[in-house]
Amino acid sequence: MDLEAAGGAAAAHGKRWRGESWRATLLLAYQSLGVVYGDVATSPLYVYKSAFAGDDIQHSAGNEEIYGVLSFVFWTLTLITLVKYVLIVLRADDGGEGGTFALYSLICRHVRAGLLPGGGTRDELMEEDKVTGRRGERPVSRVRAVLEKYRVLQRLLLLFALLGTCMVIGDGVLTPAVSVFSAVSGLELSMEKEQHKYIELPVACAILICLFALQHYGTHKVGFLFAPIVCIWLLCISAIGLYNIIHWDHHVYRALSPYYMYQFLKKTQTGGWMSLGGILLCVTGSEAMYADLGHFSQSSIQIAFISVVYPALVLAYMGQAAFISQHHNFESSYHIGFYVSVPESLRWPVLVIAILAAVVGSQAIITGTFSIIKQCSSLSCFPGVKLVHTSSTVHGQIYIPEINWMLMVLCLAVTIGFRDTKHLANAQGLAVITVMLVTTCLMSLVIVLCWNKSIFLAIGFLLFFGTIEVLYFSASLVKFHEGAWVPITLSFIFMVVMCVWHYGTIKKYEFDVQNKVSVNWLLNLGPSLGIVRVRGIGLIHTELMSGIPAIFSHFVTNLPAFHQVLVFLCVKSVPVPHVQPEDRFLVGRIGPKEYRLYRVIVRYGYRDVQKDDLEFEKELVSNIAEFIRSSGECDKNGFVEDTDRPSDKLSPVSTGIPLWEEDGDLDASASPHKDIDAQNIAPKRKKARFMIPKSAQVDSEVRRELQELMDAREAGMSFILGHSYMKAKSGSSFIKRIVINFYEFLRKNSRSPSYAANIPHASTLEVGMVYQV
Repeated sequence: MDLEAAGGAAAAHGKRWRGESWRATLLLAYQSLGVVYGDVATSPLYVYKSAFAGDDIQHSAGNEEIYGVLSFVFWTLTLITLVKYVLIVLRADDGGEGGTFALYSLICRHVRAGLLPGGGTRDELMEEDKVTGRRGERPVSRVRAVLEKYRVLQRLLLLFALLGTCMVIGDGVLTPAVSVFSAVSGLELSMEKEQHKYIELPVACAILICLFALQHYGTHKVGFLFAPIVCIWLLCISAIGLYNIIHWDHHVYRALSPYYMYQFLKKTQTGGWMSLGGILLCVTGSEAMYADLGHFSQSSIQIAFISVVYPALVLAYMGQAAFISQHHNFESSYHIGFYVSVPESLRWPVLVIAILAAVVGSQAIITGTFSIIKQCSSLSCFPGVKLVHTSSTVHGQIYIPEINWMLMVLCLAVTIGFRDTKHLANAQGLAVITVMLVTTCLMSLVIVLCWNKSIFLAIGFLLFFGTIEVLYFSASLVKFHEGAWVPITLSFIFMVVMCVWHYGTIKKYEFDVQNKVSVNWLLNLGPSLGIVRVRGIGLIHTELMSGIPAIFSHFVTNLPAFHQVLVFLCVKSVPVPHVQPEDRFLVGRIGPKEYRLYRVIVRYGYRDVQKDDLEFEKELVSNIAEFIRSSGECDKNGFVEDTDRPSDKLSPVSTGIPLWEEDGDLDASASPHKDIDAQNIAPKRKKARFMIPKSAQVDSEVRRELQELMDAREAGMSFILGHSYMKAKSGSSFIKRIVINFYEFLRKNSRSPSYAANIPHASTLEVGMVYQV
């Protein structure tokens, strides 16, 4: 079976799979085991060990502690992972995509409360109903009206989403360390203590280095390889759990009653509350199910969890509790873990399988971190990074070299620094529960604003799941000095970077808006714009969706000539996962026809892949040609262009006029279409022509404009980019100067916009400008 083809099926929009056959759904469910569930499936390695770590609680002969922990694990796994995520949150997909930022963009598009200059501001959410397929106006609720009215609430909403995003990145650092170190810790039962303490850490670090070194291959090549590993692991832990239940304590099922949670807290009190920070690790990886929704379908993830993962985990936890309940003679709680409940003859094979499963789980969260960094970067909340798509068909599978090596260094640092699962688990627990709290709060807004449900239902959702998660959050936060400071520190650093980058991008955009040139200034220049018009197409990149950027007047003032066809190109990343090809281009004119000035807005979702320069050039020219032809027909039908506000006339172009290129002369009579031939610029240069349908009525003026566009394309295309830097105004506060300088440092050391990477350097001209903010 071709892995990329199978992966391509998995990467399509989630909604598309709703009409697919059960065979395709089951295939996706199988593949999701190797990508989504590696993290949550390996949690039995460290949950009990983390819960009994330290002096919070001790295992007594009455077994109240172990039964209470089992009851907490069962109900936490059931309520948080099964009910909240699998049955409810997975339904809140943003065009088939999931994750914290997907929830934020979903809310912004329904409330029109976006703050992101990369396509998320309320002024830039034009044509959004058509892009997302949403029809009709939704009733304006009181919550929506309040959010749209108060700017401070919109900023808090963005900060809240960024907090969850930063914690996901922190989880990407901690999960590989916890999973791999816990798996390797099985060596302590098979080697002398003096030996394993020198071998455990180097082995864990070596595995982590190999894990991050293999990331550039992408999960699409190992999805089907990893799925059998997770299946074997789940079968292994469920079989061992069932054996322990039958052999040691077949009455352990009684601990599934919530009564044992009450008895646990009643007996252990403060110690039991503090141990909840270790218990909540049973739901690590739940957020990955939602974040990886774009790679699979809602039904496939639900089937895999309900039918395979959930029963296996319940049996595994029950089996461990049954074994520990009958063994009270351990020297310390250090031995209360997974491997102690494995029969001695099976420990080495189980150790190997556990290490492989831990690698799978780590792979999933690292890939999820790449995806969320890409989303933030696309929406101007993270500096530009290099995106490498590891599959030609699975566009969601990406690799970011800078982030990968940064995660590896941080992961090795915390592993070497702590050298035990206790502190690592405390750190991971706080990161996990914070992300879940953010998801719960955003989800309550989705229920009201996007699903149009009762506000009481949203409040009930928030109170029920929020109360559970706040209890776990408080238990994790109290372990601040025992490792929980790590995700807080990491999140603070990433939050500073994201907020500074967002602030600088907003200020730069506002400067462009305030200093844009009016159309009247352009009209006063005349058709020649006051200078000589040379052959070719000039592409002026701008962030503005209306008006003329200041870079144009700056260019005209300093250079004596300009191209015969000018295109003001605006590439926008809109807060939706995918933009359909027929909705990608918006084309309009600036000024009268004889000026040959056009405005083109190209929209990409945060999961879309931009084409290279040659393909993009073809598509751009063909869409402008279609706009010229269609606007010519409108003029024949009595349409008169409003030259006072020409920039407002942007039309979506569903399909551009086909562009046919061949070597040598083209035989016009061989084609059933009317065509416009371009002049030969060089003897061996490719000739091109537009293929216009016979049914289209094209007058001489439109034909002349199309001919001029074709001639300009043959003459060549130049890309004009603004090279600017920001400078704080004199008299600005000390903090503002620091923020602006830090933004400039980030900008100089980050990647250029994605469209700039595809522009040939030989055809690029940069115009320098200074932004004083």
